[in-house]
Amino acid sequence: MENSTSKVTNALTAIENIGLLIIVIATIIAVGQEIMVMVVKLRVDLHDLLLLFIYLEIIAMVKIYYEEHQLPIRYPLYIAIVALARYIILESKTFLQWQFIEIGVTILLLTLAVLAVRYGHVKLPYQKK
Repeated sequence: MENSTSKVTNALTAIENIGLLIIVIATIIAVGQEIMVMVVKLRVDLHDLLLLFIYLEIIAMVKIYYEEHQLPIRYPLYIAIVALARYIILESKTFLQWQFIEIGVTILLLTLAVLAVRYGHVKLPYQKK
C-alpha cells in the first residue's frame, strides 16, 4: 500500500513539475514575442513595460511555488492589480465614468486583500512542519 502511494505521489510530482516547466516556457516565449513587438514598432510604451512586469511576476510565482511547494496568494493579486492598471492605460479613452469607478474599486479591494494577507502572515504566521 505504501509503495503504491509513493508511486502516485511521484507521478503527481512529475506532472506538477512538467506543468510548471510548461508555464515558464510559455511565459518566456510571451516575453520574447512582446520584445519583438517593441523592436518592430521601435518604441517602448508603459503598457509594454507593465506586460513584461506581469510576465516577471508569473516567473517569480512559479519559482516560489517550485521552492516552497505553496502558491503565494499575493502574487496573483499583484498580477491582477498590474493587469487592471494596464487595462486602464490601454482602454481609458473608451471608458465611461462608472467603468473607472468599477476598476478603481476593484484595485482598492485587491490592495486591501494584499494588506490582509500580509497582515495575516506577520501576525499569524504558519507553523513550520
